[in-house]
Amino acid sequence: MSERDAGQTAGQGPDSVEISPSGWVAQQARLYEESGGTKGATMHGAPCLLLDYQGRRSGTWRRTVLIYGRDGDDYLIVGSNGGAARHPLWYLNLQDEPDVWLRVGEERFPARAETLSPQEKARVWPHLVGVFGPYADYQARTERDIPVVRLTRTAKD
Repeated sequence: MSERDAGQTAGQGPDSVEISPSGWVAQQARLYEESGGTKGATMHGAPCLLLDYQGRRSGTWRRTVLIYGRDGDDYLIVGSNGGAARHPLWYLNLQDEPDVWLRVGEERFPARAETLSPQEKARVWPHLVGVFGPYADYQARTERDIPVVRLTRTAKD
């Protein structure tokens, strides 16, 4: 059975979120959220955020933990899936429903997701590899082009 985080206030995201079934992700997501963003905000020395996104088939809100980089005021996340042949499920969901909620440190806010063009990805990729070196290995081990997603803050409801 999946874990749920419920009771967020209006304007702070969905009322109920299904946390990733992956044990370590669920544990870190709970720590990050329950501490109000003061704990669990790094992974392998890299900054991470909580991404709340809507399932494309179920409509269920889900939460995962992802390493991020920055590009100006925007956040960048990488659909590496550890270099697997398939995109991560969260990425497939963002393609259908790009409106998301983020927790970055102590802030929670709405954002919109957009996959970067090949030119934009080439520009930011060195920065992302600097944030988390294994991304280069992940891209080398798969024939799939690993997508980079820009998360842009949107106005609060």
